[in-house]
Amino acid sequence: MAEPAREELSALAAIFCGPDQWEVLSRSETDGTVFRILTKAEGLTGADVPLELVFHLPVNYPSCLPGISVHSKHLTRAQSMTVKEKLLKQAENLLSEPMIHELVLWIQQNLRHILNQLETGSGSEKCTFATGMTVDDGLWITLLHLDHMRAKTKYVKTVEKWASDLKLTGRLMFMGVPDSSENLQSRCGLKWKEMQREND
Repeated sequence: MAEPAREELSALAAIFCGPDQWEVLSRSETDGTVFRILTKAEGLTGADVPLELVFHLPVNYPSCLPGISVHSKHLTRAQSMTVKEKLLKQAENLLSEPMIHELVLWIQQNLRHILNQLETGSGSEKCTFATGMTVDDGLWITLLHLDHMRAKTKYVKTVEKWASDLKLTGRLMFMGVPDSSENLQSRCGLKWKEMQREND
């Protein structure tokens, strides 16, 4: 990791020194550093919205953009994704210099404005960021195992909606046991026939 990034991490640890405000989640010479900052920003109603910002500084940071995740119980998935996109857009303006503290200050000052744009629908450019981003978050593989599916079509629609909301790409695979409803019908049919024989 470059010396400016090391200095920035030390400064951030000193700035966010309150209880649970700062935590290094992982540190690696090959993958870089991942850390979490807990902060607050003014929301739509004027009340403070707690934000958990997770930053991944790659080894060649600040020559490349950091990875950013935004989490809050007070924001929807769509709002969190928009905040992340706005932070990444702001980071593009600060490329090649330490930027994390600037990004935290920026979101503290602009969260209400971003949420207001979403509410009023004036943030029409919100969908344009995803196509123009060149952040390499690495390849993530996630397996979602659904057991005892009763309504396959409904489950598929739900999973596709989640993937769309989270801007994920991937495939749905159905493996192993045949449709459980077919098994249940054949077993019930067998028992019914056995009961009919006993009654005859």
